[in-house]
Amino acid sequence: MYSSVVSVARANPFSAPHFQLTQDGVTARKSRSVSQQPQNGAVRRFAAAAAAHSDEEYSCKYGSGKFFALCGLGGIISCGTTHTAVVPLDLVKCRIQVDPQKYKSIFNGFSITLKEDGFRGLAKGWAPTFIGYSMQGLCKFGFYEVFKVLYSNILGEENTYLWRTSLYLAASASAEFFADIALAPMEAAKVRIQTQPGYANILREAVPKMYAEEGLWAFYKGVAPLWMRQIPYTMMKFACFERTVEALYKYVVPKPRSECSKAEQLVVTFVAGYIAGVFCAIVSHPADSVVSVLNKEKGSTALGVLKRLGPKGVWKGLFARIIMIGTLTALQWFIYDSVKVYFRLPRPPPPEMPESLKKKLGL
Repeated sequence: MYSSVVSVARANPFSAPHFQLTQDGVTARKSRSVSQQPQNGAVRRFAAAAAAHSDEEYSCKYGSGKFFALCGLGGIISCGTTHTAVVPLDLVKCRIQVDPQKYKSIFNGFSITLKEDGFRGLAKGWAPTFIGYSMQGLCKFGFYEVFKVLYSNILGEENTYLWRTSLYLAASASAEFFADIALAPMEAAKVRIQTQPGYANILREAVPKMYAEEGLWAFYKGVAPLWMRQIPYTMMKFACFERTVEALYKYVVPKPRSECSKAEQLVVTFVAGYIAGVFCAIVSHPADSVVSVLNKEKGSTALGVLKRLGPKGVWKGLFARIIMIGTLTALQWFIYDSVKVYFRLPRPPPPEMPESLKKKLGL
């Protein structure tokens, strides 16, 4: 798993810095390393950017305990509410993955579910979804901010700018590792409720039954496939979002972010979130199919499920997932950014080249 994460990070198109610094100031494209010694008392890149707008009164310091706690709260609100809102679509998607003979498409899946279970049937699994993804959101967004500051401090101001996409990838992968451990038990219960008719209708029925049958293993046997699904997904979600926001302000939005209203900034956030979500869905879908089948079947293994599904089977339900994840990701970033605005948290603008680096490059 670790090697796959490293390979994804190295393969990303922005992994190398744009410049190499030389003694005479000459630059070269796509260099792999930059030597940079942080000056004494230097303010790190993200903290400096957050503090750049002195006219704004923030409720806390960037990188403080309160900042991380409120970011975690934003993650709970953004992930818990959005995933719960799309439970009907998630239910149909899971059923297409585990029983494609019966549930042939999104519309067919909705039709069969309504006939067999009524409208209430579409809400099956809402409780484990809300609890599980709230915990995941807490760790995903909260730890992302923690690891972003931590890795930025290790790299230093100039390397933080040059290697910023790799920093986003590393911080998001680190955060998601812990987020999936928090999510796994509720994800296992949700899939059982949604895909095994008659097994359990509510969380209170599913949990004791699962524990009686398989013990604690029932709740964590899907954590490795979750890592396979969620870590690439989250790496794409955060790195693609950060770079898309940067590109939108640079090439699309006709004025700098500092001149945009809060509403205009949130629109950019939503658009960038949706673009990131589409790529997230495609990258993580095969592993999502394995997780759905694995949690449905007792005694199954990830490798066995993968072999049985085959190259075509792992892509069942992709269209439903693109719609679901695209919408989810856009709404999550929108809500998360809105929480930051509401609590007056520092929101660093898109990164700019540090002055010290400009001098070295002769710009």
